Amino acid sequence: MYTGGNGILRSCFDGNLGRWVLLKTLPEKLAKQPKDRRRLMREARVTAQLQHPNTVPVYEMGLDHYGDVYFAMKRIEGENLFEIIRRIARGDEATRAEFNVERMLGTLIQASLALAYAHTHGVIHRDVKPENIIIGTYGEVYLMDWGVAKVRGMAAEGDSEEIDDAALFERLTITGKRPGTPLYMSPEQVAGEEVDERTDIFSMGVVLYEALAAREPFRGRDLEETFDNIRNAKPTPPSEIATQWQVDRELDAICFRALEKDPANRFQSMFEMIRAVRRFRASKVGGDLG
Repeated sequence: MYTGGNGILRSCFDGNLGRWVLLKTLPEKLAKQPKDRRRLMREARVTAQLQHPNTVPVYEMGLDHYGDVYFAMKRIEGENLFEIIRRIARGDEATRAEFNVERMLGTLIQASLALAYAHTHGVIHRDVKPENIIIGTYGEVYLMDWGVAKVRGMAAEGDSEEIDDAALFERLTITGKRPGTPLYMSPEQVAGEEVDERTDIFSMGVVLYEALAAREPFRGRDLEETFDNIRNAKPTPPSEIATQWQVDRELDAICFRALEKDPANRFQSMFEMIRAVRRFRASKVGGDLG
């Protein structure tokens, strides 16, 4: 289903239980590397311990017939938020009608609830972006890919295989089909500083901006300009550039609160940001459905 630099996802059939599952393994070049094997096992344990409706259940972890590490999780039928935003930006009226502002806000509330749950359990995602938000066929929402998460105080999980700041920076800034991840990094990530839960709040603010405006707020001509924008620039409010729908200025304010350069000026918890979006929905679009 997907092949990336750090993992391969396959759709497989579980003959014992009669169900389809998603299997994650390492690419051949990494499959025998002890550190990469331990990191994949760490990702499986982190994901498995996040028992929340908006995270994907992990079924098992083990070794395949080649002796390589794998873990199996629920197979999700659906698409990621980036693909949806891209179709809206291209003028797809059917997608715009299906994913209107209210639906977008509800989707982001659900993804944010997964983050809020993770934060209360000492886990910081560190790679929140539209590609990692999956909308299922029946409207369910999942926040995916906890492979670079920072973990504090989680049972049975030490820090020996946690990706350090330098390695994380390298991984997040490698360009592939779309140089997506750097666009969602917080100023403190760009500066190589210590991060806490508020880095995820900044990244979710970028996702909210993109969902409303159908464009990224900090994209530059190259990585250097993008990082300079993240550190110093204030983007144009979504209400002034959105063409696919009308954006309320109250949503501008929520975006910019999440996008404050200084973490002390942002929402101080994911729950605080969720409450702000819910209050807006309740007052402007006829009720809180998220």
